[in-house]
Amino acid sequence: MSTIEELDRTPVSVTGSSPVVSPERFIKCLKKFYHNWKDHETDIWGSSCAIAVATPPPSEDIRYRKSLALSMWFFGHQFPETIMVFLSRQIHFLCRQKDSDVLNSLKMAVSKAVGVDIMLHILRKGDDGSALMDEIICAVCAHSESNHVVVGHLAREKPEGKVLEAWSGKLHGSRLKLFDVSSGISELLAVKDFTEIIYVKKAAYLAASVMRKYVVPKVEKIIVDERKVTHSKLMVLTEKILLSPINIDVKLKAENVDICYPPIFQSGGKYDLRPAAFSNDDVLYYDSGSVIICALGAKYSGYCSNVARTFLIDCTAEKCYAYKVLRQAHDAAIAALTPGSMVSSSYQAAVAVVRDKAPELLPFLTKSAGSGIGIEFRETWLSLTEKNDRTLKDGMIFNVSLGFQNLVDKTNSDKTKEFSLWLADTVLICKKNPEVLTAFISKADGDAFYSFDEDNAGLPSTKPVLKADVTVPVKPVPKPELMLPLRENLRSRSRTPKEDLRKQLQSEILKNKTNEAAMRDDAADHKLLEGHSRSRAMEELVAYRSAGDMPGSNRLEIQVDKQNEAILLPIYGITVPFHVCTVKKVDIRGDCNRGVYVSITFNVPDTTASSLHATHLQNLIFLKAATFLSKDRSHAVEVIKSVKILQKEVIERARRASLVTQERLQLCDGMRRDRIQFSDLWIRPSFAGRGRKFPGTLVAHVNGFQYSASKSEKVDIMFNNIKHAFFQPAERDMITLLHFHLYDEIMVGNKKTRDVQFYNEVMDVVDAVGLKHRSAWDPDEIEEEQRERARRKEINGHFELFVKRVVSVWSQPRLNHLSLHFESPSQKLGFNGVHGRTTCFIVPTPNCLVQLVESPFLVTSLREVEIVCLERVALGQKSFDMVFVFQDLKRDVVRIEVIPMTSIDKIKDWLNDINIKYYESKLNLNWRKILKTLDHPDSDKNDRWEFLNPDASDSDLENTETEDEKYEPSDSESGSESDDEDSDSESVVDSGEDEVLLAGSNDDDDGAESWDEMERKARDADMEMGSDSEDERQRRREKAKRHLNLQHSLGVPQKRQRAN
Repeated sequence: MSTIEELDRTPVSVTGSSPVVSPERFIKCLKKFYHNWKDHETDIWGSSCAIAVATPPPSEDIRYRKSLALSMWFFGHQFPETIMVFLSRQIHFLCRQKDSDVLNSLKMAVSKAVGVDIMLHILRKGDDGSALMDEIICAVCAHSESNHVVVGHLAREKPEGKVLEAWSGKLHGSRLKLFDVSSGISELLAVKDFTEIIYVKKAAYLAASVMRKYVVPKVEKIIVDERKVTHSKLMVLTEKILLSPINIDVKLKAENVDICYPPIFQSGGKYDLRPAAFSNDDVLYYDSGSVIICALGAKYSGYCSNVARTFLIDCTAEKCYAYKVLRQAHDAAIAALTPGSMVSSSYQAAVAVVRDKAPELLPFLTKSAGSGIGIEFRETWLSLTEKNDRTLKDGMIFNVSLGFQNLVDKTNSDKTKEFSLWLADTVLICKKNPEVLTAFISKADGDAFYSFDEDNAGLPSTKPVLKADVTVPVKPVPKPELMLPLRENLRSRSRTPKEDLRKQLQSEILKNKTNEAAMRDDAADHKLLEGHSRSRAMEELVAYRSAGDMPGSNRLEIQVDKQNEAILLPIYGITVPFHVCTVKKVDIRGDCNRGVYVSITFNVPDTTASSLHATHLQNLIFLKAATFLSKDRSHAVEVIKSVKILQKEVIERARRASLVTQERLQLCDGMRRDRIQFSDLWIRPSFAGRGRKFPGTLVAHVNGFQYSASKSEKVDIMFNNIKHAFFQPAERDMITLLHFHLYDEIMVGNKKTRDVQFYNEVMDVVDAVGLKHRSAWDPDEIEEEQRERARRKEINGHFELFVKRVVSVWSQPRLNHLSLHFESPSQKLGFNGVHGRTTCFIVPTPNCLVQLVESPFLVTSLREVEIVCLERVALGQKSFDMVFVFQDLKRDVVRIEVIPMTSIDKIKDWLNDINIKYYESKLNLNWRKILKTLDHPDSDKNDRWEFLNPDASDSDLENTETEDEKYEPSDSESGSESDDEDSDSESVVDSGEDEVLLAGSNDDDDGAESWDEMERKARDADMEMGSDSEDERQRRREKAKRHLNLQHSLGVPQKRQRAN
């Protein structure tokens, strides 16, 4: 399953709404649960015919229980005070009404995908649920084919609250045989999938970042400034930073972050190497010979990580050597975590290092090297002890925690005589070598040993006699007043760039993308991406089936046959028909005494503007342009007008013919006051005529929405045609809006569109600007601002209420298969860029990248994106471009240009968060040619994007071509799925002379004659007639030159002159 779908599938719920459960996530976990239960039924599941799990009531304390872990694994959040009983064909839930509404939406999807029915038993307020529990137990007994019914439960979890106590009494008081399935659940949660690994990586990165960017500099500053700060104060400050990642420039949402345990700070001879330890109220001790231990754990989306480090301040050789031994033992324990090995091999490797390097330290070594980590901070099933004979598997994650407890140093100070050393990292087991997820914070000797004795820093050190081969310098204990910092020894000097972590995450994303591409079938994939089939291509243009169908007229003039959609041209005395869609442009080009010139330009295959690209047309000869002299100017104007009107009619019919037939709207039968409706809304694209001037009402019916501005102007939006729905409250902008991005286009008035938006302005339009200066303390000004805030809050509240009521309709079982929900843009992740020739603010949502304020709109579905290319990323550039390439290579790319370079780090972090592979390029690429090459059947499907890798060889780059070499400008490259429609201000039946007809282009045509050539022909004709004098011809030449100069001054593009 793709990471994008897993990480960001959970929709944005509006304020006060119940949490939303992803059906795909629940189904995936449910299949894994039943598969594991079936495979290990007789051993770790104890031949149970039912599994009963009861979660405790909510609590503010940090606690880890297998019941809560299983609930988090299934649903993405904890369901408190809920009883879950799993049978082979049923799942019984005993829960509150609020949770039952969430679970009810999963019934249909689970039944179809897993073949299991969900049975809900709603617990009323004040009821302990005894009667409902009897029903569940009866269902368990009836479901079993044996007289000896075995029920698996969590025997080690003590019941909390009257509901769980009543359930425990029912289980133990019945004739059911109970079996502890804690081991089965531990085995089920031991191996993490790709999504869970990403969650742990983010948690580990947060923990390591807090340690490196806050804890270490904070401790350094305390020592340098010689301040007195207690351990408990440091714990509180660090916890605040952990819960607000933005303070250390970590782009993780605060609502997804939590702590695993209160941060631990220890020094001054009192140490406890357990996560359950606490930071006391003693002052941080940093005199010479002191040892400072710091440990913290971070959660992301419920998944834990841990990191611990020890810092030695001007310590003796014995302490430094003990740390080196511990570091080597810790590295050995990590290196032993390989797939197929025994769990005990990790601790045994650590013991072997200590026994070899310093056997006298072995009694002080901790009794384990850590344990498994995931939703539970300590998975005891995978404790890294000497006797654990379970097998390590790829995908397991461990908290490798090792230390020396209560070592004794030969000093007279009580603060330094007894000390402990502690190292902990979060480690992922991979196929080859284990990956340390918290390597962002170093544990090297140079980063753990601090020297603040400036007097002895430059002196040669003496080497003590030790049992090991490693020697460290002996430093005398200086007086506190001589403690001066050496900045070269501070750890802030040895930091690695953040880009290394990005590359690490990108390599993981590339691996996952490669596996997905290998398993994906192209034909099925294209159909899946669109959701609906594309409209059929236009049939071949035929004006007349035979010559006998042509109108019988001997007039050698330009004629327009509206019935057959043809234009008849006299060519060499023969009337030749052309379908009106083959005409690109028709206009009047100059006049003379004999009449006017009518210039007709045709669509020609294999040109940028033409829509004729059929392969069977390549060997034919086409007429590119024709110019006629008409003596009757009024007839020429009438012909041009008739052609353009006919073209508009043909376009309109073609657009309507391409529409997919929608199902019929089923209206609500209830009273008007019970309808879910929203009045005084404006629509975009707007109606023509009166509909543009009046707001309308949006009503949610049985199977879709209906918007009506008048009796004749209505728009129906079916629920099954909604691909994405957005709710954007007014924060940065002056409008609050609802936006629907559709699978298939619909007609709004006379415009075909795939994006329909309903909005309301939160601020009244300012009529005039005062000329005099107004003070910021002006009571009228303050009152006006208060009114604006109140209006903004009121309108946002109306929209939010309407969204809640619509979500309640969408959560009904009959609509579960549509998976409809409203997404809200994240303004904090937004950035400025140019899309659709205008600068706008572009923001991401959980599933899309959108721009919903300015027209044309941008809606890019992220799950359809293959890669992202960041172009013009070079030193000295102030801006760059971002190109989205889709999995369907036949689609045009989406281009966002002129993004400020200050936003590139934020965009890269966002792309990592949504698990999209990105590349960087110093130049703009010709994507049309690249995609055409990659979409060829003979092209290599493996490593198809390797040419974008800056580390690739020159041979990989030979097939690429920059925009400077060959660039074909295209509006579709800077557009999106929603850019194919006209903007709000455009109309399909625009009356301008530069109408884009089917071919859709205003480009200058090379087939038209230049002014000089037409004037030469006119001059030759005049000389033949002999009617014009030389003065008259000179006046005409000057008039034509003035006309050309006027066009040049107005910026009108000139025709390319032909070489004589």
